[in-house]
Amino acid sequence: MKTAILKRAEKERVKFLRLQFTDILGVIKNVEVPDRQFADALDGKIIFDGSSIEGFVRVEESDMYLRPDLATFQVFPWTDANGARVGRLICDIANPDGGPFAGCPRTTLKRVIAQAADRGFTMMAGPETEFFLFMRRDGRATTETHDRASYFDLAPIDLGEDVRREIVTALEQMGIGVEAAHHEVAPGQHEIDFHSEDVLTTADNISTCRFIVKNVALRNNLHAT
Repeated sequence: MKTAILKRAEKERVKFLRLQFTDILGVIKNVEVPDRQFADALDGKIIFDGSSIEGFVRVEESDMYLRPDLATFQVFPWTDANGARVGRLICDIANPDGGPFAGCPRTTLKRVIAQAADRGFTMMAGPETEFFLFMRRDGRATTETHDRASYFDLAPIDLGEDVRREIVTALEQMGIGVEAAHHEVAPGQHEIDFHSEDVLTTADNISTCRFIVKNVALRNNLHAT
C-alpha cells in the first residue's frame, strides 16, 4: 500500500502531506511534511512534541510518533495558494518505545471495537452531522446566521444550497458516502447524512467532515460551527 500511495501522490502532484490526529478534546491536530518526507511519514517515523498537546504527556515524555493508517490516504479536492495539492493521512499516536499511546482517542476506539468483536458484536454507525453557517465580516465570524430558512426549505429562502453541494462534493471526493443533505429547523442550520459504516471509519469520516465543512465555509466567506 505504501508504494501505491507514493505513486498516486506523484501522479496527482501532491506536494504536501498532512498527518492528522485527534486530541482528547476531539480537536483535529496535524503536522504537514513536504514530498521528500513522504516515505518516512508512511513508515511512521515522524516525531512530534506530545507535551504541547492538551492532555497528552509531560515535557520529559514529549517525543511521540505519528503512525499513519495507510487506508485513510486521500487528496484534498483543492489546491493551496501556490497551486500545490495536499494529501491527508489519519494517524494513531505511539509512545517512544513504539507501543500504542493510551491517550490516543483512535487507539481507544480500536480497543473498544476489539472488545465488542470478542463478544460477537460488530459496531456500525450512520451519523447525521449538523452545523450552523454564520456570516463573516472584516475577516471575523458574527452571530448572524447565513439565512432565515427552516426545515427542508429550498432556495431562495435556503441560501445554503450551493455551500452544501460544495461540501457534499468534497466529501464524496474524499471517499465519504453521503446519503442526503438538507436545511434543518433553525435559521442557518444544515444537516449532512452519511451512509452506515464500521465505527472506526465513521469516526474518521466525522473528523474529515468537520475539517471539510469549516474549510468550504471559509472559502465562501462564512463561518461553520
